Amino acid sequence: MPGPTNTLLIEGSFEELADELAHYIDEVKKKPSEDGSGIQAEIAPLLEQGQKDEALKKIVTGSTILNTAPEKEFVAAYNLLVHLVRQSPNLDKFLPKICQNLSAPITSSPTNGAGLALLILTTIFNILPPDNETRYHVFLAILRVVRGSSSFENIRPQLKNLDSWIEQWETDEEDQRKLYLSIADVAEEAGEDEQSYLYLLRALRTIPANEVTGDEARTLSIRALKSALSHPTHFDFQDLTAVDAIQALRKSEPTYFELLEIFNAELLDDFIDFKDEHDTWIEEQGLDDPVLYRKMRLLTLASLAASTQSRSLPYQHIARALQIPSEDVEMWVIDVIRAGLIEGKLSQLNQTFLIHRSTYRVFGEKQWTEVQGRLDTWRSSLESVLSVVKQEREKMLREKERESREAEGRTNGVGGGGGIGGGGRRGPREIDLD
Repeated sequence: MPGPTNTLLIEGSFEELADELAHYIDEVKKKPSEDGSGIQAEIAPLLEQGQKDEALKKIVTGSTILNTAPEKEFVAAYNLLVHLVRQSPNLDKFLPKICQNLSAPITSSPTNGAGLALLILTTIFNILPPDNETRYHVFLAILRVVRGSSSFENIRPQLKNLDSWIEQWETDEEDQRKLYLSIADVAEEAGEDEQSYLYLLRALRTIPANEVTGDEARTLSIRALKSALSHPTHFDFQDLTAVDAIQALRKSEPTYFELLEIFNAELLDDFIDFKDEHDTWIEEQGLDDPVLYRKMRLLTLASLAASTQSRSLPYQHIARALQIPSEDVEMWVIDVIRAGLIEGKLSQLNQTFLIHRSTYRVFGEKQWTEVQGRLDTWRSSLESVLSVVKQEREKMLREKERESREAEGRTNGVGGGGGIGGGGRRGPREIDLD
C-alpha cells in the first residue's frame, strides 16, 4: 500500500529498454518480431525518428498481455514498463491504461495475482508527486483490486491519509463522491458494515444542494439509511437527519423518512403502529425485521432512562414499554448497557434499575422541558439543603455566643477579690484632711 516515495533503478537508454520490453511482449504473445508484425518491429522506426511517445503508445497498448506473463517475471516486466512511462512528459496519458490492466485478473497467477497487482500499483502511486492528481486514479485502481480480492485490511491503515490526499489532489465533489463510494463498496464486500456506512455518509455530504432531489441522491440516501437501520450497533441517526439529501426523502420517499424519524426519536409503540400501517413494506424493502425490533427496544429503553427524573426505573415499567415478560427485563437492561446507551445498576431486591448515566437520542423542545423540570427539582433540593445548613449555622453561632457569655461570667466571678470572706489585699485607706 502507499507509503514513502519509491525509486526504480533500471539501467539502459530509453531506446534499448523499449526495444527489450517490446521483444518480451512479443514473446509472451508468441508473436516474434521476425515476421514484421510484432510490437518490436513496429516501434523500431519510431525510435529511430525520436518519436518516443508514439513508441510508448504501442507498448502500453500491447501491455495487456503482461497479465499472462509468468508470475516470476510479472513484477520485473511491469516495473520496466512503469520506468519507460515515467520518462514521458505525458505520463497521465499512459498510466490510466496500465492501471486498467492491473485492475483486471492476473491469469498467470490466480492465487497471488491480486498481491502482484497491488505491488505494482503501489509502486506507481508512490513514485508520483504527492500533489499529482493521477494518484487519484491509481488509488481507484487499488480499490478495484482490493475489492476483487476482499483484502480490505490492505487499505485500512491508509484511510487516515485520505483527507490530506484529497486536499493535495484538489479533487472536486463529484470525484470525491466516486472515491467514497468505492471505499464503501470495498468495505461492504469485506463485511465492514460500519466503515461502509461512514463512507456512504461522506459520499452523501458531497451532493450539492441543487441535486439532492435527483435519482442518484435518492438511491444513495436509501442505501445509507438501510445500512444504518440494519447495522446492529448503530443507534445514532442524527448524522443522517442532518444531511440535505436525506431530508429530501421526506417528499420523494415518505415511508422511508417516517421510519427514520421513528428510529431517530420515537418509541417501540410507534414502530409497531408503523408496521401495522405498512404491513409487509419492511420485508419488501429487504430490511431485517428482527434486527429492527431489537434495535427499537434498545432505543426505547434508552429514551425511558433519559426521561425518568427519579433516576430509578421499576422493572414493570421497562417490561411494559418494551412489551416483554418481566423475567426478560434484566437481559434487555444488560444489552442496552453493553450497547453504551446507558449506565446503571440492577437491584434485584427492589426490582428496579438505578440509572447512573443516560443520553437523549434527540434534544428538542420536549427534552429542554425535561431538563427544566430536573433543574427545578435540583434547585428545590439545594434550597432545602441550604436552608438546613443556614439553620445549623445560626444554631451553632448562638451556641458559641452562649458559651462565650457563660465563660466570661465565670471569669468575672473568680477575679472580684472584695467579696465576703475575701482574703484579698486591701487597697490604701483614704484620709480626710480638714
